[in-house]
Amino acid sequence: MEDEVDRLVAAWRRERPDLDVEPLEVLSRVSRLARHLDRARRIAFAEHNLEPWEFDVLTALRRAGTPYQLSPGQLLTQTLVTSGTMTNRIDRLAKKGLVERLPDPNDRRGVLVRLTTEGQDRADSALAGLLDQERALLAELSTPQRDELASLLRRLTAPFDNIPI
Repeated sequence: MEDEVDRLVAAWRRERPDLDVEPLEVLSRVSRLARHLDRARRIAFAEHNLEPWEFDVLTALRRAGTPYQLSPGQLLTQTLVTSGTMTNRIDRLAKKGLVERLPDPNDRRGVLVRLTTEGQDRADSALAGLLDQERALLAELSTPQRDELASLLRRLTAPFDNIPI
């Protein structure tokens, strides 16, 4: 089976035989797959009237467990955005009734962001839709192949997890 990356690599090998283009064999495929995943995510989220960033914030709160709340600082850590961006996102989600701000009982100046029932419902349904989309992307691979790919990708990405973006 030949794909577009095979054709791209063959062309570079023909045009630039002096270069080792082997990294393209893996990383161009990862890049192309990322574009397909981004499209699948947007479809899944749009079906639930969510933007990708909204899904990220709502699911960070959902993963926190009952009572589904985090401080803005904890949300920053999980979503990798600036504090100004997070403040804007919380404001917009609150206007939609998907989150609410509460005083932090442990810090008189602090607030907690809590998922509303509507926010939880939207996060749960969008996650189910996303998983359907992702299963479709992985349909060509057997369970052992998916496990092996996950392990290889973990090995490749783990060193980057502690590097600030």
